[in-house]
Amino acid sequence: MYGDEIHLWLHHIRAERLRDEARAASRPHRRSRTARARVLRTRVGWTLVEVGLRLATPRLPQSGLTARFDH
Repeated sequence: MYGDEIHLWLHHIRAERLRDEARAASRPHRRSRTARARVLRTRVGWTLVEVGLRLATPRLPQSGLTARFDH
């Protein structure tokens, strides 16, 4: 049938893309020094933002029941 040939052709294209993707994934991925530094700076930066937000957010008053179990 007409549709069978198209289906087979699309299957071959998809299979080739998957093989290329598998080859690329099997190679060891090496980042340059600047890329690693950028990733580290980003992590440290977001950690500092999180800490700053926690310090800047006022705490809600605790109920007496919760306060008793905190100690």
